[in-house]
Amino acid sequence: MAESEDIFLRAEHRTFSGLTEDAEREWTGPFCFIQAADPQLGLMKAWREGDCDGGGDEWAEEVELTTQAVEAVNQLRPRPRFMVLCGDLVHAMPDTPFREGQERDLKAALKGTDPSIPLVFVSGNHDLGNTPTPRTLEQYCSAWGNDYFSFWVGGVFCLVLNSQLFYDASACPQLKEAQETWLEEQLSRASSSTEPKPKHILVFQHIPLYLKSPDEEDNYFNLQREVRQNLLDRFKRAGVKAVFSGHYHRNAGGCHDGLDVVVSSAIGCQLGEDTHGLRVVVVTADAVVHRYHSLEQLSARGMDQDLRELLQV
Repeated sequence: MAESEDIFLRAEHRTFSGLTEDAEREWTGPFCFIQAADPQLGLMKAWREGDCDGGGDEWAEEVELTTQAVEAVNQLRPRPRFMVLCGDLVHAMPDTPFREGQERDLKAALKGTDPSIPLVFVSGNHDLGNTPTPRTLEQYCSAWGNDYFSFWVGGVFCLVLNSQLFYDASACPQLKEAQETWLEEQLSRASSSTEPKPKHILVFQHIPLYLKSPDEEDNYFNLQREVRQNLLDRFKRAGVKAVFSGHYHRNAGGCHDGLDVVVSSAIGCQLGEDTHGLRVVVVTADAVVHRYHSLEQLSARGMDQDLRELLQV
């Protein structure tokens, strides 16, 4: 798509009454949002049984965890401005068994989100297929909304990207080029002296740019080095503050040359030592401060006190 999309249309066309994109371009003070990743309904049992390719026939555990996450977010005060889910919404690949049921049950769990907290969906490799096609992209967009778009919130400019087009677009090269053209336009506008200047620029995608270091070797969980470096250079030139991602099912990331690369663990299946959780992100005039919270902690005590204090400024 060529133009910014209103965040308030992302979750079943729910809106914030009276707020417009023009109003959201203005900085009005600190706010918070929630970054989540990889609910991936169906992976937990499949992972335990060692059948991640053909498994995924049960997903009650992930539904329960997603419901717990929604309930924890609903009780936060002040309320988050939005919650973004950074990909792998479900485990079943396109056109495979269990896909329809997993999507249906995830939507049902997410419907419990307070209407004042819009949901922003990011596409992952399981949502599109490891090698996406025009058909799988169309299916995703029909179910969850556009695979890339931009929005303003509280004076902050946000870009949602389809990282699978960076990873392997061999079956849809024209769609890759369309996103590349759009992204360059968005970055140019965000850093233009003639456009409203955002307080910060944030990027959301599924596959991390890197896990620990910008020069690390290629692997399944990061973007290839050539692609990675190209994006890092473009993001830095445009003044991007942070890139939020998932995919790794563990917490990772790093900050280099002023660009924070944030890799958050999963609501669902854990592949490391982290717990099921969400990342609370506090945006102030000068900084973007974030911390991963377990679902248990967030449910029992809310966000950490020092983050709440940042919001009281």
